[in-house]
Amino acid sequence: MAVPKQLIIAIDGPSGVGKGTIARLLARKLGYRHIDTGAMYRAVAWKALREGLDLNDAAAVAHVAREAAFSLEGRTLIDGHDVSEAIRTPEIDEASAIVARHPPVRQVLVARQQQYGEHGGIVMEGRDIGTVVFPSADVKVYLDASPEERARRRGTDPAHALGRQPTAAGDVARALEARDRSDRTRTASPLTMAPDAEYIDTTGVPIDEVSQRVVAIVERALSRTGVGTSADVTSPESSH
Repeated sequence: MAVPKQLIIAIDGPSGVGKGTIARLLARKLGYRHIDTGAMYRAVAWKALREGLDLNDAAAVAHVAREAAFSLEGRTLIDGHDVSEAIRTPEIDEASAIVARHPPVRQVLVARQQQYGEHGGIVMEGRDIGTVVFPSADVKVYLDASPEERARRRGTDPAHALGRQPTAAGDVARALEARDRSDRTRTASPLTMAPDAEYIDTTGVPIDEVSQRVVAIVERALSRTGVGTSADVTSPESSH
């Protein structure tokens, strides 16, 4: 039974904690839209590089973000280009970290993200959804995991293995540490957990168990808001 499309669900956390998997499963089960905000920053970085822009030129990159046409339903498209695979490379990992630090870029993309979710019926994942994009979200979940676990997951994630050579676990861990440092120290929308978010440590926890925990949180929100009942939501299928 489909749940009426009203809730705004924010899934936040650093790289490699399972945000994408959980958000996709939950959105599919609820019949909600799923928006990967990280893919938007990656797509902007890809287009800026394609146009030969200096990634440190905040105004120029913000212009790209402002003028871009996005399609984020399943695949990631920017201005008609399917960049789903192209944005999952080491080069774009680094480029998107630079782009994401620019306040003008974040201002543009946050505004667009708020438009996507203003009517609810959305599961949005990122690093600032519950704190900046939708501070009044109906459900806020912050996923985390140990550095070792995150490095292992990222190293074996097919989406992030495209176009790259096998990478030593230590190199993956160092890359994640650098991205964490960049995300947590940026002046605009730094990575931090909302005070009212539900914290889930996914270290060593199977994805179906994490899903069950998130579903329980959603069920409580549905009961509070009267949007639906616990019978409307069942645990998403296990998916690795």
